[in-house]
Amino acid sequence: MRTALRFLSLVLIVTGIVLLGADVLTSLDQGGQITVRSTEDVWTILNPASLAAFKAWALQSAPWAFGFVQAMLRVWGWALTGIPGVVLAFVPGRPEAA
Repeated sequence: MRTALRFLSLVLIVTGIVLLGADVLTSLDQGGQITVRSTEDVWTILNPASLAAFKAWALQSAPWAFGFVQAMLRVWGWALTGIPGVVLAFVPGRPEAA
């Protein structure tokens, strides 16, 4: 269980770093104008049809939570993956001494 949590946290942290790096490169490419993509922007780049299907599903399945879903889609992509990854890295605790 501890190994699975550590691996999941590693994947989330690496994804956050990759998304942050992509935002930095885009900012440099635009002459220093800061560009930060939201989760919705990243999802749109990857697969816009699945984003539309997810929104329709969320609105139909849980209309009471659709505001929360919209808020999570507006969060920076690197923050939505990297920050929970860092927090999750501390959940398993330190390895026991041999």
